[in-house]
Amino acid sequence: MTTNHTAHAVHLIARPAGFPVAADFAYVEAAVPSPAAGTALVQNLLLSVDPYHRGLMDGGEGGFALHTPLEGRAVGRVLASRDPGLREGDLVFHRAGWRTHALVTLGADGTRKLRGHAGVPLEAYLSILGGTGLTAYAALTRTVALREGEDLFVSAAAGGVGTATGHIARLLGAGRIIGSAGSAAKVNHLTGALGFDAAFDYHDGPVGEQLAQAAPDGIDVYVDNVGGDHLAGAIDVLREYGRIAWVGGISMYNGDRSPAAPRNLFEIVHKSLRLEGVLVRNHTNLQDEMEDFLVPYLQSGRIGTDTTVFQGIDHTVEAFLGMLHGDNLGKTLVRLAD
Repeated sequence: MTTNHTAHAVHLIARPAGFPVAADFAYVEAAVPSPAAGTALVQNLLLSVDPYHRGLMDGGEGGFALHTPLEGRAVGRVLASRDPGLREGDLVFHRAGWRTHALVTLGADGTRKLRGHAGVPLEAYLSILGGTGLTAYAALTRTVALREGEDLFVSAAAGGVGTATGHIARLLGAGRIIGSAGSAAKVNHLTGALGFDAAFDYHDGPVGEQLAQAAPDGIDVYVDNVGGDHLAGAIDVLREYGRIAWVGGISMYNGDRSPAAPRNLFEIVHKSLRLEGVLVRNHTNLQDEMEDFLVPYLQSGRIGTDTTVFQGIDHTVEAFLGMLHGDNLGKTLVRLAD
């Protein structure tokens, strides 16, 4: 859809009532903008669609406005620049995604030049080296300070943060790694392709019971992407002085605002557990450290990018809705150009 003179963007045109539908969005054409002083024009190559976008679609403070281009993480190439820090041809990470072209300023809203590691595919910068990977890395190395030999449970383990958590935990020397997922195929992917020691489909029975069977001796650490019954089940099987990194709450997305506090919350006191939330924006200082740690493993092929990639700006909404439905393996991306 992209031409030299026409830009394309995805707009939110209605507030979703529960689960978003295609009619809540529109594809809009406009002229490709020209960079003003201090900005650069970027042609986006890859876009990220993420679960957190759903909450921002409800509006309110910090939420998405209607009838304007939606925003998200993206990787693009500089076409023209009036920013002294950016040159034509530079590859940049920025947050003006869900569109084919964007105006960016180096250092503003997280915009940065990619380090361009040899042998690392572009998809890595929006997956294992992007926000999902940084979330997992911060959760494991800072929030719960995973120690060698400790046993770990991660929910939504076949998603972007979940697969990154599994990779990083294994590289850090974790003991047993257990995951939950939403289908038998995903369970097989976790144990077969990604090397999880155990996994279960949360549709197959009570999460707490399945987790207790998978971890009969308990766990030390839980990385929570779901909340709800997953958090309650993890609290039950966590050993004394266990730690929880709470990353997300899929169980509360799409208008379901049921109480997040599980029935056994006071067990946090009885077991001297620690629960701490993880916001990736508080850990951007770890980006270079994370890349230095992970890039050699990407270059050697020991870990992969774990992505589900859609082709074309006109498939962005499809990619987003599919991700919310759990159709993806790993991080969901949209490729716009080579």
